[in-house]
Amino acid sequence: MTNYQGKAWKVGNDVDTDLIIAAKYLNDASDENMREHCLENVIEDFANVISPGDILVAGKNFGCGSSREHAPIAIKAAGISVVVAKSFARIFYRNSINIGLPIVTAPEAVDEIDHGDELKIDVDTGELVNVTKGKTYKTEVFPEFIKEIIAKGNLLNYVKGQVK
Repeated sequence: MTNYQGKAWKVGNDVDTDLIIAAKYLNDASDENMREHCLENVIEDFANVISPGDILVAGKNFGCGSSREHAPIAIKAAGISVVVAKSFARIFYRNSINIGLPIVTAPEAVDEIDHGDELKIDVDTGELVNVTKGKTYKTEVFPEFIKEIIAKGNLLNYVKGQVK
């Protein structure tokens, strides 16, 4: 697996899938369209102010709402490398893993991270470092099969590698 480092973009609690990507944009599932409209009603001009590799930080119940996989696809297409939250809606969590978007819970870290902080995350060891504040936190560590799904880019690529 890999380490991730980027600027924190912080959102609140209960950010649902319609706030991540509104249903009116789902007729065009291209990466460009998903990127352009990702979180547009949460963070002003989000698609144009983030840098590839930045890190999304959220409160509790991130990704609640519909079960569509477009929400994590939009986040990944926007260039977010990893999402850190207090908690995730269960279906969003699974959809994120299935499309190869690493997401980790770290409630204490979320409370202390401010928008714009520089973060480093090692998902293999479960270490999150707030470089700006010089603080280190623990996240959960993925089981090996989830690490492999993310490393392969998505569940389909993982399954193809398992079938001989």
